[in-house]
Amino acid sequence: MMRIVALALMLLVSACGLRPLYSGGGGGKVSQVLRSVDVAAIDGKAGWLMRNALNDRLGRNPSIPAQYRLEVELDDQISGFGVRRDDAVTRERRTLRARYRLVDAAQGTVVLDATAGSDAGIDVVSSEYATIAAENTALERLSQILADQIVARVALFAERQTPDK
Repeated sequence: MMRIVALALMLLVSACGLRPLYSGGGGGKVSQVLRSVDVAAIDGKAGWLMRNALNDRLGRNPSIPAQYRLEVELDDQISGFGVRRDDAVTRERRTLRARYRLVDAAQGTVVLDATAGSDAGIDVVSSEYATIAAENTALERLSQILADQIVARVALFAERQTPDK
């Protein structure tokens, strides 16, 4: 009886229409498109962190001609929102937002235009060094989170736009 139930569940799952995004592993169509995305330079420290995170995730292969160019504009803000009676800030929020465009390298047309964003809370302590270190750590984490969001969206675009091989 248990085997019949397990078999029925397997048939239901296979009929749900879900399929792996990265099917074929490194040789799959999505992975090949991701490796052909060139990330344009991004200004500032946040831009440097973001570009490195994107390049790590995309796995850019310089021997393959760039099929797409990823252009990213960042908005990095720190705002205080926890305030003591003496008007000293006790908590900050670091917000990193990205507007990104995927441009077809051959035609120069924008094929994907989207945004990504995240924020992190930071405790403001009596040590200025510790607060600055926490702000920098938050920026590093936010860069990683946004890079994950951007690459996931580009991978979905690649899966939907490229024909099956």
